[in-house]
Amino acid sequence: MKNLKLLETESGVEVLNLTCFDPRDIFHCGQAFRWEEKTDKRFLLTACQRVIEVEKREDRIIFHNTDIEDFDRIWRDYFDLDTNYEKIQQRLIRRDPVMEEAVNFGRGIRILKQEPFETLISFIISSNNNIKRIKGSVEGLARTYGEVIGFYDGLAHYAFPTPKALSEATVEELKLLGLGYRARYVKETAEKVWESPGILQKMIRQKRRECLEGVTSFSGVGPKVGSCVVFFSMGKREAFPVDVWVKRIMEVLYFQEEKPVKEIEEFAMKKFGKDAGYAQQYLFYYAREMDIKKNW
Repeated sequence: MKNLKLLETESGVEVLNLTCFDPRDIFHCGQAFRWEEKTDKRFLLTACQRVIEVEKREDRIIFHNTDIEDFDRIWRDYFDLDTNYEKIQQRLIRRDPVMEEAVNFGRGIRILKQEPFETLISFIISSNNNIKRIKGSVEGLARTYGEVIGFYDGLAHYAFPTPKALSEATVEELKLLGLGYRARYVKETAEKVWESPGILQKMIRQKRRECLEGVTSFSGVGPKVGSCVVFFSMGKREAFPVDVWVKRIMEVLYFQEEKPVKEIEEFAMKKFGKDAGYAQQYLFYYAREMDIKKNW
């Protein structure tokens, strides 16, 4: 995808030959939380100290509120546009026919390259939570402790808080934003990141297993949340997070019986190899949207 055909317009940047890209699939597949659905083809996103609106219009993808320079410097990498998803999908389907329905259902998914601290805090909040509440809490953190980064459609938009800003919040203040018992985890994690400059960047350079061990050392981070963090923000594309939906679909489609999470994870990583994370996203999205039920 190195030779994307770009057209700069008054409203932003149009990409004319981008395949395997649908904003609804990207934002509904559970990987990020600071987005707003305008229509099923148009989404507002706050990320990378910017506000951008992404629209799918027939055979074009339009990135509103940006220019060619910022598109190439920020969004091209953030939306993983130089990765050939058609080849990934072909490998998954060829390796495993069960994946065909899941891949076809979520063909427009792209894995966002998110900022590690925001991802870490967001997925701590996501534990035993639903999307609506997660989004509300994350946005509440930004509005309360983040800086204004600009105005769009007449509204102020806020950057995600820095580790310093969150470390200075009290547990009681954080609870008022709907974090509940997770408030303590968020504060302790922010303190640790603030007191250890470069700690997350160091983890990015590590192998997946060592990186995961480091991430799960943070307060409130278990194996599932840790796997999400290393996958969505630290480039460990072979990670395979197992939540209730992934566990269910793996048991239904592969085992036809209950299996421990660890066994499911090991099976998937062996089966899908370096594409395990992509497989997880197709399976998660398919299982949740189709509400896959156990049948034994």
